[in-house]
Formats: sequence, structure tokens, C-alpha cells
Amino acid sequence: MEVQIFTIFNVVKISLIGILAFFINLIITNFWTRILYKYFKPGKEIERKDTPIFNSLHRKKEGTPTMGGLPIWFTVALLAVCFWLFSNVFDGIWGKFNFLSRSQTWLPLGFLILAGLVGMTDDMLGIFRRKGFPIKQRFLLFFTVALIGAWWFYFKLGFDTINIPFIGDILVGWWYIPIFLFVIIGTAFSADITDGLDGLVGGVFLTIFAAQAAIAFDQGRMDMVVFLAAIMGALVAFLWFNIYPARFFMGDTGVMALGFIAGVVAMLTNTPLLLPIIAIIFVCESLSDIIQVASKRIRKKKIFISAPIHHHFEALGWPESQITMRFWMINAVGAIIGLIIFLVDSKIPPLF
Repeated sequence: MEVQIFTIFNVVKISLIGILAFFINLIITNFWTRILYKYFKPGKEIERKDTPIFNSLHRKKEGTPTMGGLPIWFTVALLAVCFWLFSNVFDGIWGKFNFLSRSQTWLPLGFLILAGLVGMTDDMLGIFRRKGFPIKQRFLLFFTVALIGAWWFYFKLGFDTINIPFIGDILVGWWYIPIFLFVIIGTAFSADITDGLDGLVGGVFLTIFAAQAAIAFDQGRMDMVVFLAAIMGALVAFLWFNIYPARFFMGDTGVMALGFIAGVVAMLTNTPLLLPIIAIIFVCESLSDIIQVASKRIRKKKIFISAPIHHHFEALGWPESQITMRFWMINAVGAIIGLIIFLVDSKIPPLF
């Protein structure tokens, strides 16, 4: 009976936090939109050098503000702090809604805010100087943030194994640090590459976090599930304004923050090898970009009309909203497959 009550309460808690995040972010984003259009227009410069096809496809979006992703992590941080304060001030039921815990959500929340602030700085430079951080400097900044996390995971939390589905946990020792860096930075920058159509990356993130929340739920990490529910609720509110035609772009302040979280949650749940399946669209987008660059340098020819691959379909004449929804569906299928692999693997004894 007590187990049933505990489970019911957790479901209520997850649902309530997700719904609150949706409505709070809906209000904050509506207010933030007015600020963006008043003080931060015209946003980042869209036109790029040596990309005539991309420029012709996206010239109509010139002037759309960026930094629309800021309210997402602000809403999640606000909810986390408010319920933590309630738990310390009020007795009884309020304390049970706190989802800020050292073992499950301190690190993800810290990464969400830190990566979001670095991304916001890059967005601000792009708006006022018409040019953000150079790619090397940008990479170095996010590498530094990821390195802090790698150090914390390895030396403070004692993480030194990687789970291989159907085989078990494999001891990797200090190799855990470069693996951590690759997963976090790779996820964040792949998300950044994907952020090229209205609503695309937001919907993909939604399916990724849904799968990760299900994995965390199965592992009994309820605070992490609630944290991810808050992100998903805030994401749905963001998509309310970001689906075609977008009122604003997510910007690095949102993309990098959420990309870091997807990677951090994968490492905390020890499922980094499932992440390429759960985030299959990120993998496809990054690979298409890498293949295009390699082909142009080696063969002096392009494979895709424009890269990453969503621009290729745009150039073929596919409507933007059609590409977005089809990519959402593909990633949803990948997320379901990744979740199935996790659930089957968790019920089968490891080989080693």
C-alpha cells in the first residue's frame, strides 16, 4: 500500500512540475518576446559567407530575434529554487515537492545555468557586435565547462565505468574523462548544428528528454525525472512560440544549455552509448555536416545540396514544417528504440 501511495505521489509530482513549468514559461516567454523585439532586434546575422543556397533559403528570416531559449532554463531554475525554499520554510507536503538533490539534480541544474550563461554571452556578442565568439574560442569555453564536469564526475563522484548494453559495466579508469568530454561537447555542438529550422531542435530535445526521463524513472531517480519534466514543460511552452513561423530563435543560450543537460543526464544514468540512438537526429545532422566538409576538401565536390541535411531537404523543395515534423518523428522512433534497448538490457543479467 505504501509503495502504491509513493508511486502515485511521484506521478502527481512529475505531472504538476511539468504543467507548472509549461504555464510559467508561457508567461515568461510572452514577456521575454516583447523585450527581444524592443531591445535585441535584429538578432544574429543569418547570412553566411560562401553559402549562397543557405542564404537564399533563409533570407526571409533576417531580423528574427535570438536568445529565445533563455526562459527555458530560467523557468527550470526558478522552480527548483522555489520548491527548495518551500521545503525549508514550510512543513508537510511542500517539502516533498522539492526536487533539488545533491546526488541527482545539483549537477544538471548547475550545467544548465552555466552553459546557458556562456551561450547567452555568445548570443549577445552576435547581436551587438554582429559576430559571436570565434569557433576556437567558443569551443574552448564549452570545453572548460565540460572539463569541470568531467573532473567532478571522476574525482568527486567516483565514476569510472561505462555501460555497454547486453555486456555490462566496463571499467575505463581515467579514460572516463575524455569520454565524458566527447559525449557532452559532441551532444551540445550537434544540437547547435540541428538548430536550423523553426521548432526543429526544440521538438527533438523533447523526445530525447522524454526517453531519458523514462530511463531515470526505471532507475528510481525521481528527482531527476521531475527535473526533466520541468525542462519538457518549459520546452513545450517554448515551442508554442517557436514552431513555424518562429517568433524567435532558441539561440546558443538554449541550445548549448539543453545539449549539455542531455549529455550530463546520459552520463549520470550511465547510458552514453544509448544517446546516439535516443538522439539519432543529432547524429545524422553532424554526420551530414562532416561528410559534406570532407567531400568538398577531398573530392572538391558536394554530396548534399546544402548541409547539414535539413537544409538539403529544404533545397529539394520540402516545406520547412514538413521537414521539422518528419525529423521529430524519426527522433521519436530512435528515442523509443533506445528506451527499449535499455529496458530489455536492465532485465537481462550482464555477460561480465
